[in-house]
Amino acid sequence: MTDGLTYRAAGVDIEAGNALVERIKPAAKRTERAGTMAGLGGFGALFDPRAAGYADPVLVAATDGVGTKLRVAIDTGAVDGVGQDLVAMCVNDLVCQGAEPLFFLDYFATGALDTDTAARVVEGIAGACAGAGCALIGGETAEMPGMYARGDFDLAGFAVGAVERGAVLPAGVAEGDVLLGLMSDGVHSNGFSLVRRVAERAGLAWSDPAPFTDGTLGEALLRPTRLYVRAALDAIRAGGVHALAHVTGGGITENLPRVLPAGLGAEVDLGAWTPDPVFGWLCAAGGVEEAEMLRAFNCGIGMILAVAPDRVDAVRAALSAAGERPERIGTVVAGEGVRYRNALR
Repeated sequence: MTDGLTYRAAGVDIEAGNALVERIKPAAKRTERAGTMAGLGGFGALFDPRAAGYADPVLVAATDGVGTKLRVAIDTGAVDGVGQDLVAMCVNDLVCQGAEPLFFLDYFATGALDTDTAARVVEGIAGACAGAGCALIGGETAEMPGMYARGDFDLAGFAVGAVERGAVLPAGVAEGDVLLGLMSDGVHSNGFSLVRRVAERAGLAWSDPAPFTDGTLGEALLRPTRLYVRAALDAIRAGGVHALAHVTGGGITENLPRVLPAGLGAEVDLGAWTPDPVFGWLCAAGGVEEAEMLRAFNCGIGMILAVAPDRVDAVRAALSAAGERPERIGTVVAGEGVRYRNALR
């Protein structure tokens, strides 16, 4: 019989998958850290929190994706940064609970596996894991013909961290706590459905010059999400950090109240920082009102810390030493939600 069907003829190339695993093994190896027991290749990956230095750990888990930013990356072929986006979206959430990221797993799904594209993405994931201090210990590559158009792929990430029992955040948030904002690296990985509509309205292709900075529009928008983990952990160790809020979908308006107890809100001074110029372009080119900007985008602030007033100087020093530029952007106040003063610059 010569016309029997095969898995490859049906669109799944097992050899390509095996080649991908071999290519990414060195990148994953570079992310090993204390606690790693067994990584790529098994049916499951093992990690020992006690070997990572925890006496009585509470495990914290987070999962996320990159959203429609992937559409821009696929259309431009500039896929190297979306791995960092994937990791950052997960580990920046973990640290808001006071947790240190320990390990990460990724899920890469595509219609037909392009080994080079997948390897570039996973190598970006590994680089970001190393930057956040967590081990890339496993993942899944799913080749699903008929589910994705040729050249398309999707990503999901899963991170697990640990925090000692009794040190989980948020905790102790009080009226008068100072809000310190950490600057974002552009749009990060939220709001791209609106970003794409703005570019369409402006009549711009991803290869056109960016109206707000050097380089192409695609390059400017694909700046990877900033990793805040090491700086945030240093700030927590300095003492006085009561809460952290990762500013993702929903912006400051939706994310900051998530870490505030009932009866407390926030007053934020929009004139306290200068947003990246991309936000001014989005606002003007899309005719996006300020309230909508503050719900759709991070508007220049990617992470917010609520800090005891007597510890602000120490926390700012720790953040600055870690390479951040903390801005005093507001205060925890009585009430609910976020009240804004002044206007976005």
